[in-house]
This record gives sequence, C-alpha cells and structure tokens, in this order.
Amino acid sequence: MLTCAFFIIFNYFQRVSTKYKFANPEGVYFVTFAVVHWVDVFTRNIYRDILLDSFRYCVKEKGLIIYGFVIMSNHVHLLIGKKGDQSLSAIMRDMKKFSSVKIIREIIENPVESRKQWILKLFSDTGKANSNNTHYQLWQQENHPIEIEPNSDMFDRKLDYIHQNPVKAGWVDEASAYVYSSASNYEEKGGVLREVEVVY
Repeated sequence: MLTCAFFIIFNYFQRVSTKYKFANPEGVYFVTFAVVHWVDVFTRNIYRDILLDSFRYCVKEKGLIIYGFVIMSNHVHLLIGKKGDQSLSAIMRDMKKFSSVKIIREIIENPVESRKQWILKLFSDTGKANSNNTHYQLWQQENHPIEIEPNSDMFDRKLDYIHQNPVKAGWVDEASAYVYSSASNYEEKGGVLREVEVVY
C-alpha cells in the first residue's frame, strides 16, 4: 500500500516538474514569457527592436527557429523549435539575458523615458530579491513551454492565437497590420522579422 502511494506521489511530482520544460529536444514549443510585474515596457519601439535583434541573433548564431511570434506591451508569445546542438532552454536563457541587458541599458540611457525611475526601481527591487540576478531583473523566470505537434490543428490554433493578440487588444483591425508579429509574414507581406520560418 505504501509502495503504491509512493509511486502515485512520485508520478505526480514528475509530471509537475516536466510540465513546463523543453523535454523533447526536437520538439516545437509554444512559449510565453513576461516582464516582471507585467510592466508595459514594450509600448516603445526602441525596446521592441532590441528584442527583435535578440531574436535575429539567436536564429543566426544559436539555431533558433521561429515559426510565429508577437511582442505585446508586457509579454511575448513564440512558436519555436531549434536546429543544432544548443538546447531550447539554453537558447531562451541567452535570449532573455541578452535582451534584458540591452533593454535596461537603453532605459537608463534614454533621455526621453519618462517612466525611468519607476521602471528601474521595480526591476532593481525584483533583482535584489532573486539570487540569480546581480542587480536588475527584466523578465519573469518562467517560459511555460508547451510542446505542440507540427502540422496539427493545435499548431494552427496557437499560431492564430499569437496573431490575434493585438486584434483582441484593440490595437489593430487586422492581424497583419500589427508590425511586431509574424502575421504579415504569413500573408506574404514581408514582416519586420524576415527570419520567421513560415509554415503553410
């Protein structure tokens, strides 16, 4: 009886521990990550452009594959995979670290950032409370990766969900009108991130 109970508890915690991990190295994942305290950092193009540069770097240098993305005011959704030896968890870690350093530096040096003291105070307080940081923390630590079967209805639904985020937020009438997403890539209108791997 005790043995049975042990295995039930063990299996439960094993499922919990692997629920939000990149368990399959060849898998495609729907990923969401957000700014600490849900601060609306990405209302300014300069910060969104830095994040796009981080995407481009990870595609070129680390083997990241981006099937879909959207940058909202305080969070990001991605559909991603990878090629090469680096794990997706390592790629995501490096992407968040690179973009965090660059964005915080830009906030500090931006003479027209009216929210500078408030934002930096929040990032500093969060960073000091987290032993993984030396000073500031921009991103929440979780990525919540969910494995998605390629060429499936779920893949299509997640991609549509990503592209419809700005429409549901009331920012645009059509998904492809929002610059900082892959919707325009899928409608063959170019797209601000040319590195998107379009899947038809």
